[in-house]
Amino acid sequence: MNSSTVNISFNKNLLKQIDKIAKEESRSRSELIREAARLYIERKSKWQNIFDYGKNQISKKIINENDIMNEIKKYRKENR
Repeated sequence: MNSSTVNISFNKNLLKQIDKIAKEESRSRSELIREAARLYIERKSKWQNIFDYGKNQISKKIINENDIMNEIKKYRKENR
């Protein structure tokens, strides 16, 4: 694995939480932070794909903003 070493600062409380979780999971601090970064990037990418899809559909005039708002309202009503 090609890797680089970086220095990063955390406030003491956050670092304590990181260390606690790493210890509970028998992992190193670095492993935990790497996974957190990967998951963040993955989630951000998925959301960007969703927004891009929506923009594409709107530009094709397949759906409009009112359709989206109506679907959100419908979903919220059904899931109360």
